Amino acid sequence: MTSTTNQGRVTATPAFDLSGYLKQQQAQVESALEQAIAVTYPEKIYEAMRYSLMAGGKRLRPILCLATCELVGGTSDMAMPTACALEMIHTMSLIHDDLPAMDNDDYRRGKLTNHKVYGEDIAILAGDGLLAYAFEFIAVQTRQVPPAQVLQVIAKLGRAVGAAGLVGGQVVDLDSEGNPDVTLETLNFIHRHKTGALLEASVVCGAILASATETDLQRLSRYAQNIGLAFQIIDDVLDITATQEELGKTAGKDLQAQKATYPSFWGIEESQRQASQLVLEAKAEIADFGEKAQPLMAIAEYITARKH
Repeated sequence: MTSTTNQGRVTATPAFDLSGYLKQQQAQVESALEQAIAVTYPEKIYEAMRYSLMAGGKRLRPILCLATCELVGGTSDMAMPTACALEMIHTMSLIHDDLPAMDNDDYRRGKLTNHKVYGEDIAILAGDGLLAYAFEFIAVQTRQVPPAQVLQVIAKLGRAVGAAGLVGGQVVDLDSEGNPDVTLETLNFIHRHKTGALLEASVVCGAILASATETDLQRLSRYAQNIGLAFQIIDDVLDITATQEELGKTAGKDLQAQKATYPSFWGIEESQRQASQLVLEAKAEIADFGEKAQPLMAIAEYITARKH
């Protein structure tokens, strides 16, 4: 990328430092999450909620929310309560996904899963507690945003996490395990709902908070849908190619559970090509925002380049 100085000389514009940006945003999110949940009586449930919430992770959903809010002209302060709520909801989905009745996993983010530490009963309740608190947190903590937009965000998130979104995707995913006749259309449905709905909400909610136009909301929604599907395709590839240490969770689980995956339809090389194409389409949706879109552009590229 180049730019022209006042004297007419052409100079190089420094490349966007995604690593530095992610570290800075992650630190902000970690700080806000740390303050969001205090341990009080009954301590066990708050400790279980915090155990999974503060277990690390990329914090991709909160960062997408903050980046989109700033892209449209808002501030990180306006978006931070929603960003934290997104991570609470995402964490709930991981706690419940790891349960013996679901994916039955022992490790998440390199640590023992919640039910392995606190038992299944407390793990279920910790997920429930995080889900309920997420909506309370948005309603009580959001500042400098018109109430109608806060309500819109709460409705968008409720839909993304319910039967029309994440829950519906999980149901079809469970029904499809061990079924050799799963179609590509069904696989797309699973992941557009189970993974994609919350990623899309992360982007769109950030834009809603900053009073984005309907046209911009639609463009950002398409951007998010594309990176959401690309994210899942790469997840499927990594489940085959990465080690448990790299993943932070048990490797090879999809194969073991006889799940349909993108590599099982396309193979690894074609899956990677499809993910790259989705990223190109995502970037095209936000190209008109210019330099302000650099964080979202770089995050889209990071999705296909990541190793964990």
